[in-house]
Amino acid sequence: MTLHPGAKWIVEAAADALKMGQTPIEEKTAEQARAFYADSRSALTPDLPDVGLVENLVIPGPHGEIGARYYRPAGSSADDILPLCLFYHGGGWVIGDLDSHEYVCRRMVNSGGFAVISVDYRMAPEHTFPVAVEDAYAALEWAAAGAGGRKIDPDHLAVSGDSAGGNLSAVVALMARDQAGPAIRFQGLIYPATDMNMITQSHIDFAEGHILTAKSMVWFQEQYLNSPADREDWRASPIKHENLKGLPPAIVITAGHDPLKDEGKAYAERMAGAGVEVTFKCYEGQIHGFVTMAKVIDESDVAIDQVAEAIAAAI
Repeated sequence: MTLHPGAKWIVEAAADALKMGQTPIEEKTAEQARAFYADSRSALTPDLPDVGLVENLVIPGPHGEIGARYYRPAGSSADDILPLCLFYHGGGWVIGDLDSHEYVCRRMVNSGGFAVISVDYRMAPEHTFPVAVEDAYAALEWAAAGAGGRKIDPDHLAVSGDSAGGNLSAVVALMARDQAGPAIRFQGLIYPATDMNMITQSHIDFAEGHILTAKSMVWFQEQYLNSPADREDWRASPIKHENLKGLPPAIVITAGHDPLKDEGKAYAERMAGAGVEVTFKCYEGQIHGFVTMAKVIDESDVAIDQVAEAIAAAI
């Protein structure tokens, strides 16, 4: 399928920038990559929708305090006890933050009617694998213990995230099951990274020219993983876990022009084969990262709403 017009515009703009001397991400330092990502957001992100509450907070974690942001939907009462979704942002475990995914979280709470806590887990290369995993799981345990007294229902929890955040969501769901930890009711996995080996056909088909490239994927992995051996650890590659039975129901969203397309589908199929209730949707004309590009891509809101509505129905 051909690229969605908005995705095509982004791909062409990125190609033009490279021709004019823009340094590709794999040639940047982590600090430079973060600054570039932050600077590029205004061209892709709409005005932020109003919500009922936004609160910056900190969560205790094994490596120190974890930044987070708490959202409640527009129209909700301060006394309403709401279901809660933990959201983990994407960015290759290196870039992105609470601000980069603020639009997604605000749209999600308003569409789904539940609360969201966006987790600012520690990133590589300053904090390599598995620190992000440990931060992500600590946030889940904190939420399940009552989220510091906030008006949420700790028995109605979901996890969600895009790309690296989808990876972390899948991993914490596995951890919670294996450790008899918090009861997660749903997983919202948006173009998740599930296999660090990068050997699927979509990694070949979309190795260049669609924003996320083979070279940039290698760069992200080099920042995050300690060695190639970490690729086989299911906490980095959740598809490597030998047993996917008993996981929470899930929705898995993929993009048709994305190197991660096939591994997302493969993870959905493996969960379904293990008896997990799975909804799968590929947005065929889209590129990696499209849910954070709603100013240019109308299907961004469609996908966010689809995930939010699936979460709401489950929790």
